[in-house]
Amino acid sequence: MTDEKKQKIQLEYPCPWVYKIIGPDKDEMQSAVTEIIRDCKYKISHSRSSETAKYHCLNVELTVESEPQRTALYEALKAHRAVKMVL
Repeated sequence: MTDEKKQKIQLEYPCPWVYKIIGPDKDEMQSAVTEIIRDCKYKISHSRSSETAKYHCLNVELTVESEPQRTALYEALKAHRAVKMVL
């Protein structure tokens, strides 16, 4: 692996960020986002659904204030029972 790939992306905070969340129930995922993000202004949009509609993908757009906040939101979304995956 080259040194370029090992380096972390340097972000200047605050910055816009998008979490892509995947799960079986859109409404439950939207509730999870509301529970977790609470005080931040955010926008949820449907990205796509699997061919059989077993899984749905939502984009959650918001402005993150710091690396710890960005990471904490990622971990909280990932840990929620309604969310199967976070990208």
